[in-house]
Amino acid sequence: MYRGKYATCLPQAGIPCDRLKTNYKHMKLAVVGATGLVGSEILEVLDEHNFPYDELLLVASERSVGKQIEYKGKTHTVIGLADAVAAKPEIAIFSAGGSTSLEWAPKFAEVGTTVVDNSSAWRMDPSKKLVVPEINAKELSKEDKIIANPNCSTIQMVLALEPLRQRYGIKRVVVSTYQSVTGTGKAAVDQMMAERAGEEPEMVYPYKIDMNVLPHIDVFQPNGYTKEEMKMINETKKIFSDDSIAVTATTVRIPTMGGHSESVNVEFKTDFDLAEVRDLLTKTPGIVVQDDPEKLLYPMPIHAHKKDEVFVGRLRRDESQANTLNMWIVADNLRKGAATNAVQIAEYLLANKLV
Repeated sequence: MYRGKYATCLPQAGIPCDRLKTNYKHMKLAVVGATGLVGSEILEVLDEHNFPYDELLLVASERSVGKQIEYKGKTHTVIGLADAVAAKPEIAIFSAGGSTSLEWAPKFAEVGTTVVDNSSAWRMDPSKKLVVPEINAKELSKEDKIIANPNCSTIQMVLALEPLRQRYGIKRVVVSTYQSVTGTGKAAVDQMMAERAGEEPEMVYPYKIDMNVLPHIDVFQPNGYTKEEMKMINETKKIFSDDSIAVTATTVRIPTMGGHSESVNVEFKTDFDLAEVRDLLTKTPGIVVQDDPEKLLYPMPIHAHKKDEVFVGRLRRDESQANTLNMWIVADNLRKGAATNAVQIAEYLLANKLV
């Protein structure tokens, strides 16, 4: 049963339980894309995690420069990217889209800033680390000036799979996602709510989303998969550093808010004990097991909303194939799927003196 937020600390990921401290006399932190959905969530997570900084730079596109944002009892004026680079922050958390990241992340890196980027721009770049702190933060070094945050759907899946991978090994993963409109952004939320109110919306999706299901996230690729599906396939292999794992995905947009849901079928290299699976997941920091069919207890986006954890349930053996488990995974895509994971990377950098 869910008992509230887990501690900020993740000792196994190198994030201590005591309040983080910096070695800087004046620690500057930039949030790039501060006016967007994920940017706003990053600010909430920074506050909740008591992230240490002396100066906070809120950064956005030119159309938002000069905008006033109230945060933690102080009025902040949004600045542009060039001014943010000139300020030389120690860390910059990006959530401003791939094109912005491709252009500006290297400029921040050139002045010594460590960038944690939420876009897809750098994820599959072989020279950049793709990080879920609980799994592979230990690969980071001071030389990593641009660090990629994985796709939201990938993060929640690999976090739930990692303790099982360590115990049983993984041969194949089949995943179908049921993704919130918040993953597309505010305009998509506006489309859904306008449709729900019977109004004529500005269309973000090619079809109506309310009372509908779209088996189409991002653009279609020549192989018939969407870009979102290929992200899950390729990112999973990279995070696990294992190209031998077979992964196939179908990603679907549904008219919900609060988080993404995933039906995951995983074939292990060895047989497993279902009780041990539950125990391994229950003992993994950042995971909450909700798996009691008799009490109708299972993860749902409505309960994952605004929570940092990944919720796992519907654990059952696949009776059609040996060594195979079915599981249902839910997480707030704006939290662990984006903001929380990025902030945890920044916490790891500070805790291990990598900036």
